[in-house]
Amino acid sequence: MFNCLGSQKNSYSGYYLGVIMSYVEVCKVSKRIGPEEVLSNVNFEVDLGSIVGLEGENGSGKTMAMRTVCGLVRPDTGTVSVDGKQLWRQIDFPQSLGFLIEEPALLNSYSGLKNLELLASIRNTVTKEELKQAMNRVGLLPDNKKPCKTYSLGMKQRLGIALAIMEHPELLVLDEPTNALDEEGRAMLVNVLQEEKKRGAAILISSHDQNFLSSICDMSYHMSFGKICKAQTNNVKGETR
Repeated sequence: MFNCLGSQKNSYSGYYLGVIMSYVEVCKVSKRIGPEEVLSNVNFEVDLGSIVGLEGENGSGKTMAMRTVCGLVRPDTGTVSVDGKQLWRQIDFPQSLGFLIEEPALLNSYSGLKNLELLASIRNTVTKEELKQAMNRVGLLPDNKKPCKTYSLGMKQRLGIALAIMEHPELLVLDEPTNALDEEGRAMLVNVLQEEKKRGAAILISSHDQNFLSSICDMSYHMSFGKICKAQTNNVKGETR
């Protein structure tokens, strides 16, 4: 099909009004907060089994765009569709979503596993063993009884990633997930992203590190002052196709 980006699509995950769609479609989205236009005519898509990156400096609009995809911010104009359903019109939030935006929201008096258990109890779709597996995947010990207030910043970031992936979401949104991660943590993150992509998740990730995004993303978009200035298609080796 031809979407709002003007590019022809060969893969799809759903239909909307009889038209083949990507799993996530952000089309002509703009948002103003007071006098400032924080998003301006933003267009991008994310397919299942792909990683799409948003790159730019602080204040470029990356986080606001991700909040929009998660249903946390409603744009003034434009549309956001997830799995063929339009946010704020057909659904309030993506129906299968895991996200980490800015700092992970943790209950610091509880252990890491207890944090996962409390959040998972809302939907009750995963077992305790699956929660432990999520912690193991990010390099944390699920049997560690220490409260999260004793965690380092890197450990808290790892736990935030575990919270995002624990329910095996179809849509995974990670805002600056390399924050506070050391070299070993970044290697863990790359491994988790590759596993989630292989599982078939649609992954949207942001970073100010263009080299990191080009090494892991199928497509990356450079944002500045709320606009997408450049789009680049990459392979996993970071070479331009």
